[in-house]
Amino acid sequence: MSIFLTLAYLFFVGSVLGWVLELLFRNLTQRHEKWVNPGFCTGPYLPIYGCGLCVLFLLASLEQYSLIAAPFWNKAFLFLSMAVGMTLIEYLAGLFCLKFFKVRLWDYSGLWGNVQGIICPLFSFFWAVLGAIYYFFIHPYILGGLAWLSRNLAFSFFIGMFFGVFLIDVAHSGNLVVKLKRFAEENQVIVRYEALKDHILQLHQRNQAKYRFFRPFREVQPLGEILKEMQESLESRIKHPTKP
Repeated sequence: MSIFLTLAYLFFVGSVLGWVLELLFRNLTQRHEKWVNPGFCTGPYLPIYGCGLCVLFLLASLEQYSLIAAPFWNKAFLFLSMAVGMTLIEYLAGLFCLKFFKVRLWDYSGLWGNVQGIICPLFSFFWAVLGAIYYFFIHPYILGGLAWLSRNLAFSFFIGMFFGVFLIDVAHSGNLVVKLKRFAEENQVIVRYEALKDHILQLHQRNQAKYRFFRPFREVQPLGEILKEMQESLESRIKHPTKP
């Protein structure tokens, strides 16, 4: 089976599984009254995790070529490499959105050792743990899935359908990105994406409007007004930190 089809399959699986992981992590740790759809896209997938699974698979596949003879240190080096690889993906994605779109997708500014609020040692450790979980519990099933796919190439049709829907979704979400970038440049601010989604959820609840999980930006008022209201609220909290 070609490496292209292999990576396409891994991107598909990783994007969907990553969306589920992020959905549980963000909503269970932040305890929203209603669950918030993570990521930019409308559908249930996160591209950064799709890229991450491709990296984890390639690193795990290269383990046999390691020059370290001791099994323990060989595994330790592998998990360290996975943590570095995932951290690099996270940094590049976060930096690109921050510098080019003026949007901060996540914020680690309050955590020790963070770099530009995009990456930090704590989450690099989590990536190492996730790499170990992948290696011991997921990688064997990925290999089995790839073997099955090689015998049932007709399934690649569904992978093609996924990418078709995914690309349409990305193009649709690009319209939102353009609006956020325009607002950020006009007001010389950085849009905090997760804070924006939380604000929209609160706005729907305040107006007793129906909140759409997969279409949260279907506005109860124009997006520009929402952004200005959120910015004014943030500035007010900075000036009056004790004010609720």
